[in-house]
Amino acid sequence: MRVLMLGWEFSPFISGGLGTACYGLTKALSRSGARITFLLPRAVGSEPAGDVRLLGPAGARPASGGSELSGVRFRAVPSPLANPYESLLPARAPASVAGGLPDRDVPPSRGGPSSWMVPASDYAGDLLAEVGRYARSCRELVRQESFDVIHAHDWMTYPAGLAIAAQSGKPLVVHLHSTEFDRSGEHVQQRVYDIERRGMHESSAVICVSRTTAGVAAERYDVPPEKIAVVYNGVGATPGGESAPRTRRGQKTVLFLGRITMQKGPEYFLAAARKVLTLTEDVNFIVAGSGDRLRSTVHLAAEMGIGHKVLFAGFLRGDDVTRAFRMADLYVMPSVSEPFGIAALEAISQGVPVIISKSSGVSEVLRHALKVDFWDVDEMANKIAAVLRHAPLAGTLRVHALAEIRGMTWERAAGQCLAVYCQVCGPCLREDRTGRGGYAAAASSDPP
Repeated sequence: MRVLMLGWEFSPFISGGLGTACYGLTKALSRSGARITFLLPRAVGSEPAGDVRLLGPAGARPASGGSELSGVRFRAVPSPLANPYESLLPARAPASVAGGLPDRDVPPSRGGPSSWMVPASDYAGDLLAEVGRYARSCRELVRQESFDVIHAHDWMTYPAGLAIAAQSGKPLVVHLHSTEFDRSGEHVQQRVYDIERRGMHESSAVICVSRTTAGVAAERYDVPPEKIAVVYNGVGATPGGESAPRTRRGQKTVLFLGRITMQKGPEYFLAAARKVLTLTEDVNFIVAGSGDRLRSTVHLAAEMGIGHKVLFAGFLRGDDVTRAFRMADLYVMPSVSEPFGIAALEAISQGVPVIISKSSGVSEVLRHALKVDFWDVDEMANKIAAVLRHAPLAGTLRVHALAEIRGMTWERAAGQCLAVYCQVCGPCLREDRTGRGGYAAAASSDPP
């Protein structure tokens, strides 16, 4: 199977779960025998490390490094934007603030960031312009490429996927990792919504990362349910999680790791932290990540009187993420809207018990995790305190969750994607071309 993959980020240059998912899925597809050409925007002056070598539009060669990505070629489309979220700048942030972070003048709400989001015209002027340029560049780059199916990750690549599908006549599969309703609540950017809707309607199949996301696609975008396939994300193997020591004397550490945005619920994490600190002082909190609400979240911690107990670690990647998990006695994901939530699986793989929002897609497949409504900070605080106080509870969550995620692999996700490819490409590609039974197994696999 020859797959033309379109993505906006890839490890090690990531801004969230999208890059992690693209890397894990691409590596697993490569191991299955699929041949992948990955088109990726490259920020001017940046180069990745490790197994990936990005190449200019003039040519493409196999990715460097060992066998993990031996079946993958990367072609780079130069772009000034490395982070797909950079254009979501606050409308009233002072010009002196690095990164354009907002003052805390908006209370936490489920309704979305309409009061601080830039006007659509400003938004359209940078990221939307780059999305259009990426689409035109991709269409030219692939004129001489051979592929069986196009796989476009998230809305930034949908216009490119549609253009290439029209040019080549090949089927397009769009992968829905999040929606504009997840990012912006009810106050969606209309042009982004329109791009998402058109991509889903004009594609041959829509892959969603959870049943929750599939429901949004059907209800908010009018996508026929028979066109939707649910493929849950996976997690890479990280040996040592079971043996990692988690019972420590003295101070305990609770970790929040994610983008500091409305979607991820950092305000609810801090509200729960304040309640926990009324029960015990022997706990510290780490907020790891960056985003448009970072400054307001720092201010909020200070105003709550818990600033001395909260460490803001900034954006982490690679080994720093692993170190953060190793420091943590508990990981909390209080997301307002979370299509999946890969970080919860990563925490478990590092031997960390987790508390997750009922609004997350990962809550559909995780049984050995404590689950809370993101807005119920009293219940969240009670569960945080219970895990920190009772070692048997923490140990039970850790051991059983580790056993549970052994089946949540990227290989399983890749097999299910291959089944979707075979379905949209027709009977001629249903046979196993790898000689390993991969496609037949993929077509019969059930979601976890």
